[in-house]
Amino acid sequence: EGDLQPQGFIVFMVIFSQIIPPARSFATAFFNIQKGMASVERVNKILDAHNDIEESTNPQVLNNFNESIAFNKVSFAYEQQLVLKNINFVLKKGQILALVGASGAGKSTIADLIPRFYDVDEGEVLVDDIDIRQYRLEDLRKLMGIVSQEAMLFNDTVFNNIAFGIERKIERKEVIQAAKVANAHDFIMQLSNGYDTLVGDRGSKLSGGERQRLTIARAVLKNPPILILDEATSSLDAASERLVQDALFKLMQNRTSIVIAHRLSTIQFADEILVMKNGEVVEQGTHQELLTKGGTYEQLVKLQAF
Repeated sequence: EGDLQPQGFIVFMVIFSQIIPPARSFATAFFNIQKGMASVERVNKILDAHNDIEESTNPQVLNNFNESIAFNKVSFAYEQQLVLKNINFVLKKGQILALVGASGAGKSTIADLIPRFYDVDEGEVLVDDIDIRQYRLEDLRKLMGIVSQEAMLFNDTVFNNIAFGIERKIERKEVIQAAKVANAHDFIMQLSNGYDTLVGDRGSKLSGGERQRLTIARAVLKNPPILILDEATSSLDAASERLVQDALFKLMQNRTSIVIAHRLSTIQFADEILVMKNGEVVEQGTHQELLTKGGTYEQLVKLQAF
């Protein structure tokens, strides 16, 4: 009486085979939901992070850069560690300011204070004689182009990476012209799909020099009046550095530039050089003036020449 008849067994197997796929789908969906919740938690942690940079309640309009960038008795600390102490300088429109010194001297921190990635603890940073905390943050950053040591690229086409961040509609000929200025057009045309080639996550399909030239092309296209170069050639081989350096020279023409450089041969043309040490400016002047002083800068030049 308890035996399973053949026809019943067949019916059972058919029903069982039909139940397995939806059951597996439910299990997969549940796993994906759990994984998604974990991702949402990490994303929300970033979105909900407190931002110390606060906009002025009645911000001033900043459409153009006309006169100068100035640091007036600026001091800054990361948490309790003082990294900048009483920094003073004036960079006039059209001039090039170079920052040199050992790692940890505070060079990058000075560059980060100008677009208000951080706010000063003491003193003030002035653009056209007005404290940058009085301007709209968006207006301030629109004036600036930044080329850093780490090339920020997205898993998209070459064209879209160069045109990234520009609000107006970009014509293809504009991107090509920017790439030519950045010494990037030739290698782009050798890619499988030219300007429509996907560069991979963070530009993984390109070499370091190629990635850096794309970010320079992006800055050329934006055409900012203020340029910040943070050791843009430090991680490149000699051949790539020559191409990138040539592109940077073109980019700096008729622009106000702040250049952080570890190779002193690249900043001899600067209008003013600040020599940094332990968060302070220990020497200040042109390349020739600093050499005649026979101080820290001269030692750095001799060390690199050696």
